[in-house]
This record gives sequence, C-alpha cells and structure tokens, in this order.
Amino acid sequence: MPEQAADDGHVLEFRLPDLGEGLADGDLVSWSVAVGDTVELNQTIAEVETAKAVVALPSPFSGVVVELLAKPGDTVPVGAPLIRVRNDLEVTEPPTATRNDVLVGYGPEAESTSRRRKPAPSAAMAATTPSSHRAAATPAARKLAKELGIDLWFVAGSGPEGAVTVDDVRSAVPVTAPRTPARVGEAAPAPVNGHSGDTDGGLIEPTAREQRTPVSGVRKRTAAAMLASARTIPQASTFVTVDCTASMELLDHLRTTKSFEGLTLTPLALVAKATLAAIAEYPGINSAWDEPNQEIVTRHYVNLGIAVAADRGLLVPNLKEAQTLSLRELCREISDAAETARSGNATPADLRGGTFTITNVGVFGVDSGVPLVNPGEAAILCLGSIRKRPWVFRDELAVRWVTTLGLSFDHRIVDGELAARFLATTAGFLEDPLTLLSRV
Repeated sequence: MPEQAADDGHVLEFRLPDLGEGLADGDLVSWSVAVGDTVELNQTIAEVETAKAVVALPSPFSGVVVELLAKPGDTVPVGAPLIRVRNDLEVTEPPTATRNDVLVGYGPEAESTSRRRKPAPSAAMAATTPSSHRAAATPAARKLAKELGIDLWFVAGSGPEGAVTVDDVRSAVPVTAPRTPARVGEAAPAPVNGHSGDTDGGLIEPTAREQRTPVSGVRKRTAAAMLASARTIPQASTFVTVDCTASMELLDHLRTTKSFEGLTLTPLALVAKATLAAIAEYPGINSAWDEPNQEIVTRHYVNLGIAVAADRGLLVPNLKEAQTLSLRELCREISDAAETARSGNATPADLRGGTFTITNVGVFGVDSGVPLVNPGEAAILCLGSIRKRPWVFRDELAVRWVTTLGLSFDHRIVDGELAARFLATTAGFLEDPLTLLSRV
C-alpha cells in the first residue's frame, strides 16, 4: 500500500506508489507543498519524473504536512516514504489505494486548489512580499528558475491556464533575478585563466569554466535505453536522396484548402503518411525481437513514434493506430503530440507502446543522421533537411527540392533487401505524392 499510519495513529505516511510500466523508481522533480501547509484530498503534493513522463502525485488524504522525506533531484524507489501528514480526524485505518486509484495524475486532481495562479501582486508587494504559495509552472520552467534564483510567484505566465513557461522565466531574468557582481573594493572572484573579467563601471563579471548537470529523469533513462540499444541490437543503416519537389508543391496547395485551414501542415506529416503506406507493403519493418521466446513479433498496427526535443530531454510520443489516420488527422496528431511533449504534459500512455519511429533532424538544418533503433522496435526513419539543390530532372539540370532519408534497422529482423525496398518505396511516395494520396 502507498501509505501507512505512523506510531501516533494520526500521522499518515505517503509512499511512492507503483508508477506502472515496470518502473522501480522515480526522480522527485519538485514539491507543491511545504512543512506546515494544509493539504486537501487529491491535492497535488509533488511531481515525479520517470522514464516515461512527469507525473503529478495527488495526496490520498488531507491534513497538515509535518515532514518531507525526499529532496528535489532524489531518486526515490517505489514504496519508499515521501511525506508525512498529520490528520486531526480520528483515523482507525489509513486510506488504501487500488491499482486504479488516482496516484499518478491520470484522474481528477484538485488543481483549482494547488496549481491555479492567484492574481499577480502589485509592484510594491513584489518588492517586499516573500512567496508563500507555489505558482503554476512547467517542470522545465521550475528547474530553470531554481538555477537562476528566480521566484516564480512574481513571473507572469503565458502558458495554459497561466502556467509559467521556460520563455517566461528567461524573459524575467533582467527584472526578477539581476546579477549582483562584486563592486570595486569588495572581494572579487578568483581570476580564471589569468583574467578577472571586464571592469565596466566598476563591476567585475565572473567567468564560469564548467557547468555540471546531474543526469536524472528522462535523460538518465534515455541514456540507459540507448546504451542497451547499442549493446544488444546489431544495427545497420541505409540512405536515399529524394527529389521531393512534387511533395512540396502539394503541401503548398493543400495549405490553401479549407480542409487544412487552421492546421500547421509540415513535410513531416507527409513523410509520416508515406512511411505508413510503405509499412503496409512491408510489414516486416514494423516488428520486434522477442529475446526470451526467440521469436519475431510482426505487428499489423502502427503506433508511430515522433521524436521530440524537449527541455528535459528527448521524448518519443507515439500516435496510436496511426495506419488509420488521414493526412489531415496525422497533421493534427503530430502537432498535438509534439506540443504536449514539449510542455511536459505527456503521460506514460502517450510515450509507451511505439512500434516504429520517425526522427526529424532536418528542422535543425542537418542533412542526415544515423539514429539508434529504439529497443522494442525494428527500425527508425531519419528525415533530413529539405533544401533547394541542383538536380538532374528530365535529363536537364534544374533547381529542385531535395532531401535525404536514412533508415537504421535491427539486422536480426530486417535484412538489407527489406530495408532497401522499404526505404525506396517511401522515397517513391514522396517523389510522386499523388500515388500516395490515391491510397487514402
């Protein structure tokens, strides 16, 4: 059970609940309460980061916080005590939790109690009033604010429901957290490389040579997954350069139509559609290696993973049953999944169960890459930048839209022929997208 009564019978102890997916621990991101605070039933008391997502922990009982048993950044095993709460009511037996109780942020939470922002204080109050409540903010914004020494209560939020975002914190740096370098006559930082910094206006700016960042949460578990991928999966890669001019022209046309009004139609959506059509022709690319049973599992459904670079690391939300989605639906689902991941609101359900992944390095101006296959999948497609380049078109040199597709694959499951045929088919759909749309 996630909680138990202490010796005095009125202090209840909340233990880290089973977070599911075989996860044995989680990293405490932040507390939403402090010692002495009064908490209500189902009020969010903390956020914990797992390999899958940041999840909110609601309190299973009400009372006054008497002790916090972990610090932000600590890795807490499942079943370890997190918080003790004194309940003034007579308690004969502590509340119990079932597998379906609201323990990791899936059900109703007392957000109106714990996370709703109060009206911003006046300038006079901001100068003199310490923060006594916790402002709503994304986990990444809280982390950055902690590093910069910024009080989030005095930062105006521009995110959903007034939540403070990373950009809000950055914009608040000059006002909320001004640096206070030493003045002439005061103790100055030790010189670095023989330089003590500029002395403009009598101020001495220290220079940092190193920064150490603890590896935790998504980054720690991503590192473990990639190490497992490199050690256990014999991987190979293949590439194809594609004239995607027709695809770019089609996208330009579709953006002017009523069907795509209000949607952000990107090349990634069309590449996803081409990938799904190619998987339908070569389902072996959508497989997994079952080591204990020495079997290859071929899926006849596609949970399409879309790699997203978020503040807290690389996340791969996947679109369930993506083979059933139209281009318009893919466009909307990809945009929603990416936004949810970047905002820190992706749930374990959003991130688990992928069968094939696409990573788009082209958005960073990179022509290609060799991504590692996600454990549990057979292949990953890499989309490079789409640029205008000299290209031989109909026996003449012309300027065309060109990109490079790369495919990394598990060579135990996928041989070179299958990989090449799959990649060539995907490229063919992008070269002639009307054949792709005829399959819808």
